Amino acid sequence: MTLPNTVRQQVLVLYLDTSALDSWVRGWARYDGTGATRPTTGDSDEPPYETGVAALQDGWRLFQAAQLVPPYPGAEHETSFLKHEFFFERLVDGAGDPG
Repeated sequence: MTLPNTVRQQVLVLYLDTSALDSWVRGWARYDGTGATRPTTGDSDEPPYETGVAALQDGWRLFQAAQLVPPYPGAEHETSFLKHEFFFERLVDGAGDPG
């Protein structure tokens, strides 16, 4: 049983063009610990924010950034995972209202 005034975490994962927080969002994922929404991969064509800085300005708190790992010599132009991954959180009440 969830108490109505219980604080829950929402998580936003942004994959940016570069390691700079002001670079463009290229991929994203959202998770809602309140249960108010159930976002899924590919549920929108537009990113929730244009840049990581825009998420900060909207009240999201950055809590993890990807390590900067140089490409393996000879693999500079290979496709792979999205490396510039940033995790943001927002604490909201149990009803899902970010306040």
